[in-house]
Amino acid sequence: MSTARRYKLVLNAPLTITFVAICVLALVLSSVTGGKSDTLVFGVYRSSLSDPLTYVRFFCHIFGHVDINHLINNMLLILILGPMLEERYGSSLLLLVIGVTALLTGVVHFIFFPGQMLLGASGVVFAYIVLASVSGFRQREIPITFIIVAVVYLGQQIYQGLFDTDNISQLTHIIGGVIGGICGFRSRR
Repeated sequence: MSTARRYKLVLNAPLTITFVAICVLALVLSSVTGGKSDTLVFGVYRSSLSDPLTYVRFFCHIFGHVDINHLINNMLLILILGPMLEERYGSSLLLLVIGVTALLTGVVHFIFFPGQMLLGASGVVFAYIVLASVSGFRQREIPITFIIVAVVYLGQQIYQGLFDTDNISQLTHIIGGVIGGICGFRSRR
């Protein structure tokens, strides 16, 4: 008689897995179309408000990534933090965090950076980072880890936004972090 236990695969974080799968498919589609799918759907940039796809891009830019390295860097953090956050807060709150982050970062980029295209999930990543640091809060207590995360991650983004010239949207990171913090604080009630 065998006492060996069998393991089974479990879909522990359906929103996280779905998000990652869409991002991978968007990168494959971008590669196949020579980047045309990014311009059409997966990147936000200044375009006519009469174009219905402008509004789709406000949300879908979070699925597009410049290359495999950009995708992997974002997806590793999503895959590390997502399951824990999905278990703690539920898929509905995370979907709200993703949607609000996508919309706000897309609209802000559309308004203030007309000559550049934004794509990537880094705003969502920063929302997740701050949301994860808020998850340890108790009534009338502020964890030191939250303060460290806020100072290190958000402070770094503010510094880089002011003094570095690169193709990284620090404003997107800051907006994502603020949204993660607000959603984390509000969900504690």
